[in-house]
Amino acid sequence: MTEISIAGETFNVLIEGGENKAVLTLSNPLGTNLHIWDPQIPALLKHFRVVRYDSRGHGASVANKGPYSVEGLGHDALAIMDALGVGKVHWLGLSMGGIIALWLLAHARERIGRAVLANTAAQIPGPDLWNSRIQTARDAGMDTVAMAAAERWFTKAFRDTHPEKVERVMEMVRTTPLPGYLAACAAGRDMDLREAIRSITNKVLVIAGRHDLSTPPGMGALVASSIKGSKFVTLEASHMSNIEDATNFTKLAVDFLTAPEPPRVSLRPAQRLRQKQRWRKKRQIKGPPRNPRAAWHPRRKRR
Repeated sequence: MTEISIAGETFNVLIEGGENKAVLTLSNPLGTNLHIWDPQIPALLKHFRVVRYDSRGHGASVANKGPYSVEGLGHDALAIMDALGVGKVHWLGLSMGGIIALWLLAHARERIGRAVLANTAAQIPGPDLWNSRIQTARDAGMDTVAMAAAERWFTKAFRDTHPEKVERVMEMVRTTPLPGYLAACAAGRDMDLREAIRSITNKVLVIAGRHDLSTPPGMGALVASSIKGSKFVTLEASHMSNIEDATNFTKLAVDFLTAPEPPRVSLRPAQRLRQKQRWRKKRQIKGPPRNPRAAWHPRRKRR
């Protein structure tokens, strides 16, 4: 673990993998910490230098009173990259980690390569829902938050067959600092990135859980439909799809992040000529288009 101090505030960061590999940043969901990604790490380290961090208010990072904002959480991520001397990263984020990625892709796209956004949304409607969640946490504490989260985050079948995996995540929720959780909930309540994400041009994969109650598949589909060229996939899982369907989740992420770039198609002379003809027609330019190849001839030598 590495503690990074930024403007007097401490962020908990874990860096793994070879220094000569592309950097992949992992960003955790609300109420968890960087260990939520443990199932994916062995596969990711084969291809990337992995940087995972506890987002503000979570794990061992600074947990000041809020409210926080998605913009502020995005600037935290950029500051961590700057502190590590990393100019550009690929991104894998789930829930709030995906929301942070959306902000970065819309406002700092030159710092992000490819991005996998799981179980996330550009807006989560219902401020009353968020305010109720904030009030419950304030009045009853994080133990109560954890019990409610278990039912939203995992299907009943998974809870029954893998109670130890569910308990591990719930322990993350219980140990999340209350001030940080409350402030991060406010960031989720107040954010609306629906218009901003239409400008995103990066390669993006959106993963949704078919049984997700927190960010239903329709929210992920809306994100994907707003980003030109993005891909959308659903898994047989609830909100924590990287835990509930770890094998398929990891394969989807690795395959997308490591896929070779398609070769650039070079136009042949005839294609260039047709393209020029269409350009001239559109602008109503009279006269035959010039074909540089046909018109060229070597200069004759003088005697």
